[in-house]
Amino acid sequence: MVSIEEKIKAIEEEIRNTDYNKATQHHIGKLKAKLAQLREELIKKRASKGKGFGFAVKKSGHATAVLIGSPSVGKSTLLNQLTNAESRVEAYDFTTLDVIPGVMEYKELKIQILDIPGIITGASIGKGRGREVLSIARNSDLILLMIDPPRTENLQSVLKELYDAGIRLDQERPNFTIKKTIKGGIKLVLTIKLTRIDEKTVRTILNEYGIHSAEITINEDLTEDRLIDGILGNSVYLPSVVVLNKIDTIKDDEMIKIKNRFKDIVAVSAMNKINLEELREKIFNKLNMIRVYMKPRGKKPDFNDPLIVKYGSKIEDVCDILHKEFKNKFKYAQVWGKSARFPGQRKGLNHVLEDGDVLTIIRDS
Repeated sequence: MVSIEEKIKAIEEEIRNTDYNKATQHHIGKLKAKLAQLREELIKKRASKGKGFGFAVKKSGHATAVLIGSPSVGKSTLLNQLTNAESRVEAYDFTTLDVIPGVMEYKELKIQILDIPGIITGASIGKGRGREVLSIARNSDLILLMIDPPRTENLQSVLKELYDAGIRLDQERPNFTIKKTIKGGIKLVLTIKLTRIDEKTVRTILNEYGIHSAEITINEDLTEDRLIDGILGNSVYLPSVVVLNKIDTIKDDEMIKIKNRFKDIVAVSAMNKINLEELREKIFNKLNMIRVYMKPRGKKPDFNDPLIVKYGSKIEDVCDILHKEFKNKFKYAQVWGKSARFPGQRKGLNHVLEDGDVLTIIRDS
């Protein structure tokens, strides 16, 4: 009997060996839908047979970043330099057999950074405690992809494991909605022209997942993979930074070649503390957090203890964080800072705040 692993391998090989064009688009879309279903089936099967315990990690700070890479690229050393952690460092593979947390304080943000065991091929389907490791990554706010000069090629295998585990890096969620109906078949409502997938393939993929009657409103130029992700609804969408370690071991021309190959890369030497401040700034920016300073009425703002919220947060969001009574009895707010046209401008709940704003919330007595 053919195993699930063999079926997955056969479909992956068929997709690789099939030229992608209009004539094959429908067939490839069907194959990708089946492949995603088989991966889900395999993960569930291995999970039901799993033994032992997962990694217990208590979240702390305002956000969590996870160091991910092949074994022995220097993750532990970097963690120790950025935070107050004491992760064991040795000159051989698989030193980190558990999850080591540390906290990096930067611009009033407390960022938890986790050093996790190296990811190996097959991690997404449970090899090498891969499911536990990748579940930590899925629940983080930022992925730090760490590589070193001798093994830059290993990043592709790490990225594949992340993708197969449903982790989508530097992407927005698929922009379409599915409203199931009792009858009428598949009705497509397109707000944008589809150039990367045809309507027949959309219907075929939907049918593969048991959707035969529904209204689908599509607001982006979808691919097969994006459509499948949206149907399954179990992927997470996280920002990432590629960290090249050990730059003091390579020449300038090699450094230029590596930088040209990777997007959004920060080159450091964890051992010799080179460019660590640049990395801290990149982590801060990628987390997309802002600082809001609360000012009680008639008093000075507390610049030592900002409220940390996501970029794009409104005054309403701040009220929700503080206490439900702030919104229930909200009268108006006063804002000082970038988002205000003048100091102390009155604003309502829907006002969008910016980094460094000072906020006073006035409530009904």
